[in-house]
Amino acid sequence: MLQKIFILLLVIGVALATIANAQDDFMLSRKEAIISVERIWERATHNAFTDLIYHHPYFYCCFREGSGHIPGIDGSVRVLCSADGQNWKSVTHFYKKNVDLRDPKLSVTPKGDIMVLMGGSVYQGGDCIKRSSWVSFSGDAGKTFSPLYNVEIDQSIRSNNDWLWRVTWHEGVGYGVVYQGQTDSLAIHLLQTKNGISYSAVTTWNLSGRPNETTLQFDSSGNMIALVRREGGNRHGMIGKSSFPYTEWTWHELAFPLGGPDFVMLDDSSAVCGTRDYRFEKTRTILARILPGAVFRPLFALPSAGDTSYPGMVIKDDVLYVSYYSSHEQKTAVYFAKIRLDAIK
Repeated sequence: MLQKIFILLLVIGVALATIANAQDDFMLSRKEAIISVERIWERATHNAFTDLIYHHPYFYCCFREGSGHIPGIDGSVRVLCSADGQNWKSVTHFYKKNVDLRDPKLSVTPKGDIMVLMGGSVYQGGDCIKRSSWVSFSGDAGKTFSPLYNVEIDQSIRSNNDWLWRVTWHEGVGYGVVYQGQTDSLAIHLLQTKNGISYSAVTTWNLSGRPNETTLQFDSSGNMIALVRREGGNRHGMIGKSSFPYTEWTWHELAFPLGGPDFVMLDDSSAVCGTRDYRFEKTRTILARILPGAVFRPLFALPSAGDTSYPGMVIKDDVLYVSYYSSHEQKTAVYFAKIRLDAIK
């Protein structure tokens, strides 16, 4: 009996040491890579679900303001801008009566307008009874924004629960992925648009495991890369690749669960990803490399814990800029990090 207890204690000790060493490795890499991290917004009770773009000469960061992760008070969307990444000002604030606005995403249209896309959920008695997406545009560098327009989804696939999560523009066309439903059999479709408001169906992805939040990027040959969160089964993320017209896809499992993922291409065969890491007692926001063969290699954690993730990512002048949110400093707030690009390549 004593021998069994000793072996059990030894196994537990090794496991704890492994976790500690992993945390030390994160800290070591973090010190080498992070230039700075600033808390840039905390005025609401809960400030979360960020995105980030650079549209000369400003950075733009958007996020949701609410009373909590899931609303008691319906969420609104705020957009900040900054010329230097240190001094930020609010340029607009979206609110829609009886609609919980959340997960805003930024992009720049072929016309050069700033586009803000966001989900809108309607609750009744604590239950979500409808989801749709909304969009606004600014043609004057964020000085003014249009009213919110309801996104129009292809009639052949439209439902009462459509969430278009992010749009990426390529050669004059915007591409995004809409996921539908609230059950274990979520449907997920690739869409395209010319104006950011009306979207036509490109293809339906036959992915299991409740696929949902999806970020799209393109390599130098015009191939589309998709990074997909899944919340069913083993919850491992999926990465897919397709050439124009993006109807035939090759998929690989990442062997790592994702949460609010974003990524940017480093070259045609690798990328850096920001996502939630569930492996520790308190989840954290991490950066990771995605390498050929669907290899997912965590690099280090950003200062974060608990309710955290949903990064936005921009590469500019050999620096990786990352917006994200976290609750590690008591209040759920928005952060802006500068990362040495040469430290993560």
